[in-house]
Amino acid sequence: MMLTEMQIAVLGGDARQLEIVKKLTELDAKLYLIGFEQLAQTFSGAVKEKINDVDFSKIDALILPVPGTNLAGEVDTIFSNEKIIVTEKTLRETPSHCKIYSGISNAYLDKISKKANRELVQLFKRDDVAIYNSIPTVEGTIMMAIQNTDITIHQSSVAVLGFGRVGMSVARTFSLLGAKVKVGARDLAHLARITEMGLEPFHLDALKDEVKDLDICINTIPHPVLTAGIIAGMPTNTLIIDLASKPGGTDFRYAEKRGVKALLAPSLPGIVAPKTAGQILANILSQLLLEDLEIREENV
Repeated sequence: MMLTEMQIAVLGGDARQLEIVKKLTELDAKLYLIGFEQLAQTFSGAVKEKINDVDFSKIDALILPVPGTNLAGEVDTIFSNEKIIVTEKTLRETPSHCKIYSGISNAYLDKISKKANRELVQLFKRDDVAIYNSIPTVEGTIMMAIQNTDITIHQSSVAVLGFGRVGMSVARTFSLLGAKVKVGARDLAHLARITEMGLEPFHLDALKDEVKDLDICINTIPHPVLTAGIIAGMPTNTLIIDLASKPGGTDFRYAEKRGVKALLAPSLPGIVAPKTAGQILANILSQLLLEDLEIREENV
């Protein structure tokens, strides 16, 4: 099945969006690229447009960059100096079946989608996207650990905080590289799984006692976990890598004050492997769009 006759607007983004554009044009969709006028590359079936020149009444799907919009509705793009703002009016101009696809959302995007009565799909909330993305995330974390320490990962003392999809992949890989890995979690099932994997589990309530001998601490929890009180108990040569979404779970101000190197590193897939990260999103998006088209055709 193809996406022939489907009209899609792609608003801004980075190198990951190019893989999405490539995949969707291969499926014969007609694409309007907004915020891409500085992009030299061309795609058959895709035209570059200014946002004010697009007839949104014919748009079947709207694809935003991974971060969505900021709280003022602006969309980031590395291929344009044009200010691109997504408004409630923009969404209302689309057909009722039009869906908005974004990596993540915020209060602004949630609000205008709800007011315009358009479905907002957050790709990063999907298990499949998160699991696929954990692969380049782990590779980026390894890169950061090597670049910012003067020891090998092998035989280093590593704590991973959180045992979700990313935490599990990070803990497993660092262990396979020979690190002594312990994992902090609250869920009893997670603690059981950590044990089953041959790693050392600990409850996050005991975090203060578990950081006293760390070389590397990797946080995946998007809440204040590495507070000043916790960081005060770490060796000053501990490296903190915070993979949680902004603003992370680390008190970066106190870490700097104490001389502990702390790095906030969300969106690693888009930094270390934009082509792969884009292909992950492109494959999932194309699948969702094909499903949407199939449902619409059945209802005609």
